[in-house]
Amino acid sequence: MKKLSEGSKMWFSVMAIFIAFAAIFLLFEDYDRKVFQTFDEPSDWHLLIFSLVVMLGLAWLLHRYARRMDERISREQAEKENRMRRELTQNIAHELKTPVASILGYAETILENDDMSDDDRLRFVRRTHKQARRLAALLQDISLLNRMDFASDVLSRERVDVSILVADIVEETAQNVEEHQITLRNCLPQDIIVNGNTMLIYSIFRNLTDNAINYAGRGTAVELSARKEGNMWHFTFSDNGQGIADEHLPRIFERFYRIDKSRSRTLGGTGLGLSIVKNAVLLHGGTIAVRKTSENGGLTFDFTLREK
Repeated sequence: MKKLSEGSKMWFSVMAIFIAFAAIFLLFEDYDRKVFQTFDEPSDWHLLIFSLVVMLGLAWLLHRYARRMDERISREQAEKENRMRRELTQNIAHELKTPVASILGYAETILENDDMSDDDRLRFVRRTHKQARRLAALLQDISLLNRMDFASDVLSRERVDVSILVADIVEETAQNVEEHQITLRNCLPQDIIVNGNTMLIYSIFRNLTDNAINYAGRGTAVELSARKEGNMWHFTFSDNGQGIADEHLPRIFERFYRIDKSRSRTLGGTGLGLSIVKNAVLLHGGTIAVRKTSENGGLTFDFTLREK
């Protein structure tokens, strides 16, 4: 079923009010008559014809206004989407340029220096491999966002056991957590079942975990908890790390938005992790918000996912 435009909603609403008022006024003669009666006086018929003419004229004017309003809204939306696409294209080109340039530079250095020692050659190969992995991660994140933007209806959904999924993520990131001297507390109850796409739900918890590991700071504590609210699970992902300034909070879900660009690239982030988290949560009918854990810092992500 086609969704009504804003102009059409306005037109139908105004016309419904006008028709209801005219019907009451004409059929019950200023509310004096208690039951429906036929018109006895010519003036009643004249009033009816006049009201119909006024209604048709009003309908025509409102229809023109509604069309213009819809055209203006469509034009503004198209301009906004075009601007966002241009910005996204520029950001993608900028992000791709750095790893591609590094890979080319390292490869050319290896090819042009035949007398390079094995140790130096191995070091450059490792650097090339690191940049290639970063490029692959960036392309994978871009592909995932595109699927959510343009092909969300074809994503499969099934019963997902979040408790098991998060336990696997904790095991996968154990070495990285230990290297950063972080305490990761998984306080989720058992048997949290939600209805969704396994890959996207995994991306939610994995990206939040990686974000906390990379940016919360050494020696911090990260905790994940959940509680049931009706047919929704409410998750809280918090840390007591260094946090971010207030002005950055409204923008951290934007694509390629970085608080510290040099640090993000050093850590290998793509700048798309939190955007993937937000889009994945919204696709599953949930909500997500971020706030400071305390006045001293830290970040807390509150989000919901629908139960099975």
